Amino acid sequence: MLGIKFNRKSELQLWRQIYQALKELMLSGQLKAGETLPSTRELAKELDVSRNTVCEAFDLLIAEGFVISRQGAPTRVANGLCVESIEPALLTKTKSKSIQPILVNFRTGRPDLTQFPRFLWQQLLHKASEELPLEAFGYTGPQGLPVLREEIAIWLFRRRGLKISPNDIFITAGATHGLHLIAEILCGDGKNILMEDPCHIGMLGTLIHKGCTIVPIPVDAEGIQTDYLSKCQSTGPVYVTPSHQFPLGGILPASRRASLIRFARKNGLYIIEDDYDSEFRYSGEPIAPLYTLDPQRVIYVGTFSKAIFPALRIGYVILPYPLQDRWRELRTHTDVQNPPFEQAALAEFLRTRKLDRHVQKMRKLYGQRRQVLLESLKEIFGSKWIAYGDSAGLHVAIDFPGKRFDEAFKNYCLQNGLYITPVESHCIEKGRHQSKLLIGYGHLEPAAIKNGVKLLSEMMTR
Repeated sequence: MLGIKFNRKSELQLWRQIYQALKELMLSGQLKAGETLPSTRELAKELDVSRNTVCEAFDLLIAEGFVISRQGAPTRVANGLCVESIEPALLTKTKSKSIQPILVNFRTGRPDLTQFPRFLWQQLLHKASEELPLEAFGYTGPQGLPVLREEIAIWLFRRRGLKISPNDIFITAGATHGLHLIAEILCGDGKNILMEDPCHIGMLGTLIHKGCTIVPIPVDAEGIQTDYLSKCQSTGPVYVTPSHQFPLGGILPASRRASLIRFARKNGLYIIEDDYDSEFRYSGEPIAPLYTLDPQRVIYVGTFSKAIFPALRIGYVILPYPLQDRWRELRTHTDVQNPPFEQAALAEFLRTRKLDRHVQKMRKLYGQRRQVLLESLKEIFGSKWIAYGDSAGLHVAIDFPGKRFDEAFKNYCLQNGLYITPVESHCIEKGRHQSKLLIGYGHLEPAAIKNGVKLLSEMMTR
């Protein structure tokens, strides 16, 4: 009668197969507006199914307005259903290039995930799911679990000497998410933001996509060159990584920190301090944040991605009071909140000092790997290189004076199994850092580091 066929072996219920078949006939115009459908009894007999099965299909068609049913009258097709089918656009097939497997990956910002205590973390998650109060399963608000904010405040005092109220801490889904919200508050719609150059290219992209106008400020071995701030034709919030400048690794000296604060106060601006990996410092304790100089002018952005694992999308922002209401409003109307279970597990990880012990263990391990890298460079290249930012973090910038590294060199290395990034890839204004490469080592075993340096030497001499 209607030519409906269905698959009795399919996991899709028979009534839904009937519904979909009738719906397709109506949309394609094969069943026209006003046309009468067979009765449920007739269709059930034709399809050899129970009448209840057909009734379920008809009920959904009626509910969605595809058919009109009145008591005592036959069921008819509703008006205005026909939709012309459009052929999907054919994608042009491109020749797939053979991809050389990566033999050594010097990508930056990667912690060694094999060392993370996974079983302990699973226990903490299980404990959190059992012990969280029922109200935590609902909407807990845009600021984050109070217990986590309290533990972060204690941890920051313990590790950085920061005295922070938990009320000023706002939990985020990572540092990038925090920067999205900060950009929305401070510098969207074409407003300026002053940014280190070179910088983290991902953070740069975030700010550009938010509509910010980027004003690059040059960086040297000690971080952002604050002398350039007064020479700028434009002003705006300043994004900096003062404890371990990315990518060159400099620690911003006290005189420049003071200069930066004076600039912000004079112009009524905020400073965005991204403290992404200064936990891993190999000659002394972590550097005191810029935030300590002026909590009313500095927005402090922290993350647990490097200290724990990147998939844990939990970071935090310490906000000056005037920005807090706007933050709550934005967070409420975007994603509301972070999932509570990982927040609770992290709070326990902090409370029991297990994070402290993990960081201590990893700092020792990363320090050993950093030493292997520097020794390998010396063995292969002699004294023809200079290391930048080798006292902290999970990467170093290496300057090979007289050499020139660009995207073509990066791609050439990639084709030969080596992933390595020129500093130029992170530059806003090109040409200042062509002789420098970034080498991430935290996630690599010593043997892989040595092999990578040898492979790099081969790429540079071909």
